[in-house]
Amino acid sequence: MKASLPEGKYVLAVSGGVDSMVLLDLLSNLRGVDLVMANFNHGIRADSDEDEKLMAVAASRYGWPLEIGHGKLGPKSSEETSRRARYQFLEVIRIKHQATKIITAHHQDDLIETALINILRGTNRRGLSAIADNTKVLRPLLNVSKTEIVKYARRHGLAWREDSTNQSPDYLRNYIRLEITPKLNGHQKKALIGSLAKIKQLNSEIDEQIRSLGLLIRPKKDIDRQLYASLPDKIADELLVYWLRAGQMGEIDRNEVSRLKLALKTAKPDTQHTVKGSNQLVVKASTAGFKATS
Repeated sequence: MKASLPEGKYVLAVSGGVDSMVLLDLLSNLRGVDLVMANFNHGIRADSDEDEKLMAVAASRYGWPLEIGHGKLGPKSSEETSRRARYQFLEVIRIKHQATKIITAHHQDDLIETALINILRGTNRRGLSAIADNTKVLRPLLNVSKTEIVKYARRHGLAWREDSTNQSPDYLRNYIRLEITPKLNGHQKKALIGSLAKIKQLNSEIDEQIRSLGLLIRPKKDIDRQLYASLPDKIADELLVYWLRAGQMGEIDRNEVSRLKLALKTAKPDTQHTVKGSNQLVVKASTAGFKATS
């Protein structure tokens, strides 16, 4: 099993679990790659201090700097809240160390689990390739199975800690990990991975078409309201999501998209409509545009 990266400095998210410990070992063998180990203690588990001790030992062994972050999320914190807090911490560390990108140890099984979770939640097309499509985070193990990772760890005598919350039924991911994916055989997993790869490629092609359409309806900063209103609803949704994502305007949900689409099509001139992320949609008679409020 191998991992490759261009030369440079990266922030590696380490939890103490087998996935991140294996990735740490693999990346430490690469020339021209400098790492900053970053561990975020969510404040969810009583035994999380033991993870920090393991990270300190690993940092000393490999010779990389270690950054520890602490949250006070509590045992009832949702998976999404935990994820958001963790990535905010990782981004702070990336900026502090002037690193190129963040690296996580997500693997092939995570890819399947995330796709299944998003299907159960009624995802759109992006949810089926959410992990693979995120270009801001590098994931060198996406083509590696959990079984291969554990075998590597045992073969190389690596130490790791099991997260006790991985057995908690309070998280949908755990239910899928414990009750659904173990029932998939190797052929079924391979077929599912192949389908997700095709969806990823299809998403890229759709996104390129949406980008081209966006240039026609919004050649500069202003959106042509008449042209936008002429679009079919689904395409109007896709285009609006594209603009919101490109402008990094906070978390996007269906209600937000529906509300802003309605404003673009029907709102009275000289009105403003709040967009998450401290932005406003400013509507004029024939055009509209996004404006930062802070």
